[in-house]
Amino acid sequence: MATGGGWAPARSVERHGAPRGGGGTRSKSVAPCPRRPSPSPARSRPAPDNGGSADSCRVRVAIRLRPKNSEDLAYGSDFDSCVELQPESKRLKLKKNNWICESYKFDEVFSENASQKRVYEVVAKPVVESVLEGYNGTVMAYGQTGTGKTYTVGRLGKDDPSERGIMVRALEHILSSMSFETDRVAISYLQLYLESVQDLLDPEKTNIPIVEDAKTGEISLPGASIVEIKDLEHVFHLLQIGEANRHAANTKMNTESSRSHAILIIHLQRSSRIKEENSSLSNDTHDIFPDDLPLVLKSKLLIVDLAGSERIDKSGSEGHMIEEAKFINLSLTSLGKCINALAENSPHIPTRDSKLTRILRDSFGGTARTSLVVTIGPSSRHYSETSSTIMFGQRAMKVVNTIKLKEEVDYETLYKKVEREVDQLTSEMERQQKLMKNEKMQLDKKLKESEGSFHDLRMTSNIRIENLEKEKCQLESAVKTLMRDLEEERGQNNLLSEQIAELEKLVNENKQQQQLENLSRMKIFTDTTKEHEKEMEELLRQLQEERRCSSSLKDRMSVLQQELCDAQSSTQLQESMAHELEKKLTKVTEEFTSQEVIYEELKSTQEKVQQEMLHRQGLEDQILRLKWSTSDICAEESKTSYGMVRSGSGLGNAAFVSKSGKIREALSGQRGTISKIFEEVGLPNVLALLKSEDLDVQIHAVKVVANLAAEDINQERIVEEGGLDALLSLLETSENTTIHRVTAGAVANLAMNGSNQGVIMNKGGARLLANVASKTEDPQTLRLVAGAIANLCGNEKLHLMLKRDGGIKALLGMVRSGHAEVIAQIARGIANFAKCESRVISQGHRKGRSLLIEDGVLTWMVANSTRFSHSTTRHIELAFCHLAQNEDNTCDIIASGGIKELLRISRESPRDDARNLAKMALDSNPAFLREVQ
Repeated sequence: MATGGGWAPARSVERHGAPRGGGGTRSKSVAPCPRRPSPSPARSRPAPDNGGSADSCRVRVAIRLRPKNSEDLAYGSDFDSCVELQPESKRLKLKKNNWICESYKFDEVFSENASQKRVYEVVAKPVVESVLEGYNGTVMAYGQTGTGKTYTVGRLGKDDPSERGIMVRALEHILSSMSFETDRVAISYLQLYLESVQDLLDPEKTNIPIVEDAKTGEISLPGASIVEIKDLEHVFHLLQIGEANRHAANTKMNTESSRSHAILIIHLQRSSRIKEENSSLSNDTHDIFPDDLPLVLKSKLLIVDLAGSERIDKSGSEGHMIEEAKFINLSLTSLGKCINALAENSPHIPTRDSKLTRILRDSFGGTARTSLVVTIGPSSRHYSETSSTIMFGQRAMKVVNTIKLKEEVDYETLYKKVEREVDQLTSEMERQQKLMKNEKMQLDKKLKESEGSFHDLRMTSNIRIENLEKEKCQLESAVKTLMRDLEEERGQNNLLSEQIAELEKLVNENKQQQQLENLSRMKIFTDTTKEHEKEMEELLRQLQEERRCSSSLKDRMSVLQQELCDAQSSTQLQESMAHELEKKLTKVTEEFTSQEVIYEELKSTQEKVQQEMLHRQGLEDQILRLKWSTSDICAEESKTSYGMVRSGSGLGNAAFVSKSGKIREALSGQRGTISKIFEEVGLPNVLALLKSEDLDVQIHAVKVVANLAAEDINQERIVEEGGLDALLSLLETSENTTIHRVTAGAVANLAMNGSNQGVIMNKGGARLLANVASKTEDPQTLRLVAGAIANLCGNEKLHLMLKRDGGIKALLGMVRSGHAEVIAQIARGIANFAKCESRVISQGHRKGRSLLIEDGVLTWMVANSTRFSHSTTRHIELAFCHLAQNEDNTCDIIASGGIKELLRISRESPRDDARNLAKMALDSNPAFLREVQ
């Protein structure tokens, strides 16, 4: 028994087959695993259709019903047939009982009377013809033990040709279709027994290894016998040897139960030219290869007789047979998992779980044309096994293979032709070398001329460089002069800032004096005073905007004048309200003339109103003086511009810090005034005004609550009295931008208290804030909403709720405003979130990727880490460094280009804590170190 040496793998040309026709429905199309390209050129050719079916590349599945045996007949009517065949419609009905029935469709349905010849022609013949055309193929039998798999596939039928199975008929078909002068055919006959590959033709060869080609991905079995065959008698002899060496046993369900999987591998080698003449393949072959190029087609046919699945309690297996059944069931289970994964289009196919699935890797989801015959029994005693077998066939029908044609060049013939061409090319090359030598001499002359021109050009360039250096020196001196001028202008700006701070202090003192005089229990008068404060704050804000935009001083001056007109109109409105108040006081006086004490109080109130009118007049005079002072400042700043930074940014100069301190003192005085009003009016009355139908009343009431919430002592009381519920209700129901802005500020103040943060989240505060952020474009409203969410980000217990309610997405979505203050709050919130999350992960309370990465925050930080102010950049750097401490974020940071950002922070960040965190992340993470290297 010889091993065929001519079957060693060689470089090949693969042509991908594609199904023809447009009809048919497939569950999915599965391409083979990616492989390295073959050294030889590849070309495409459609697969033979074999009948014109649109499912020619799909795994085709036929089902065969075994006739009732003596055991089925012995049970009689107690276990009637659970299978009803409908061959005309190619359907099968599986009856669980008299009420439940399921129908399945297959490519072919064979009744118990179907002949072996018809089974071969329908199941195996199309695959054999495809193998003769040069494509790989597989025919496999699957089913429960005792249902006729071996009879269908491996029956020899030497005495009765009608009994022959698929193996014998396939070899007979192949031998009759081949020319032994140019073609060759050989077989290997193996069994998979106890997860060990054994040679049935040479029993001494056991535990044959399974090798996968690293380039092409093809599976081979080195060491297995490959026997070349010439006639059918030789085939019978080899198959009889294999059957004699195959393991079988007697069980309750089958007297000759196969205890191993039998695999017959048929190797074919045919001349491609002869094949193309016989089969009339497409003309695109000649587009790549000349007509006289000798090509060889190599293909392989696998005929697999699987051992049957069995249950120990039914088969009665004992001792060593139990071990055999375990390995059989394990390999069939692995095959089922692969079929399921392919049918469900899973990214991972577990082919390495079993040697059976490794050998059949090309048969399911690979490049072979595959046909499967599923065998079942009729008895309802085995309903569960029959149902499982049918479902296996149904899932296998969803697997699609991409078949390929494999051609190899006959290099011996090609070598002689190439040798003649090399001689011709050698003589041509010598002639070309002579021509090149002449051309080289000419090029040397041109090179000398070019070197002379280059020397002249270098001299000219040196002169130009000297001139440019002189111009550079002149420009540097001019820049130094401009820098000195700029420093002088900055000194003037500082003096102007001090003067402006004094003016603001005077305005704030007037405001505080006015607030102290407005202690009244009448709501309308209180609201009027607050409206006046709002107008003054608006005027100060417009004045700051005037300083930041010095390039448009005239336009901002007109805005200031407009604000002055608004203040005057507001004063007139307050006068009219005062007149109305006097009318109401008069009415009250008439109703209570008998109470002299009440009359005296009303009279004192009238006197206070008059005093208020005097104070308003003084305030108007102060505003006029402020206007004149601003005009003088604008005249001095006509040639330069400067900006003022909000308190808390950490970038202001000494004069601005002094001014900020004075502003804070003024705000403290204002809050003190509001607190006194609050003590007299009472929190319940203030909260009741939040539900007023008058919009102005609502706005002023929210402002009072917001100012009260800025003090720690008032926060818990506001929540206990229902103030938080009222504020959240306004966020949800009101459509007014001012209400949204002021309410968001109040919620932000309440969120500074840790005990209130959980209450805000439980009442849906984050969801309402996110809803407001998605509807408004007002930068001040967005700034306060971002500040509120940023405060909530500082509590690690609320992170999951904050993500669920859309808080993180809303925070990142507010970047669209482009406003510096909004983005500063966003960066602060991200930094709070990342810091708290890093702390929780380092303590072992949570694992996994950061919630920020899932919402796209990492990508935004990498792209914008250096675009904003120093304080905003500092927050982004700290957040990024905290994210880098979590090893589960490593892949995302590397994929987003964050390694470069970590390196920049570790070297250039002005803050020591950010630099240290970045260095710690880089040094402690091996993946980061590899990327840096």
